Amino acid sequence: MNIGDASQRIGVSQRMIRHHEKIGLISAPPRRDSGYRDYSDVDLKRLRFIANAGDLGFSIEEIGDLLQLWSDERRANSEVKALALAKADELGRKVDALAAMRSSLLHLDRTCHGDDRPDCPIIETISGETLAVHASSAKDN
Repeated sequence: MNIGDASQRIGVSQRMIRHHEKIGLISAPPRRDSGYRDYSDVDLKRLRFIANAGDLGFSIEEIGDLLQLWSDERRANSEVKALALAKADELGRKVDALAAMRSSLLHLDRTCHGDDRPDCPIIETISGETLAVHASSAKDN
């Protein structure tokens, strides 16, 4: 099947499929006489695996590791589990960081009147003006 059909069947853009080929996650498929790529069912399974792993947050390098494990019939499940747990831990840290950022933004929202005045505590904090005022006040005390 051509790249357009493959793209539709697995829900990944043609550009992304080409990218996966370029970086070596999948081998370039043979070409038809017309020059179009000709993807097999095996190619589609591999592309679907890559897309699913990406949806779970795995990086390109991690996806490469998972692909190697997937193709190794002698692999130990513990290796796959270790990769999954490491990713879950990383995602947990990111969730915590995002929650802290959200909390900071909500706090800044509460300090802003949201009116027509030009002075804005959100801008002042982001620019460091508020922090500099607090730092100089602390030095004076």
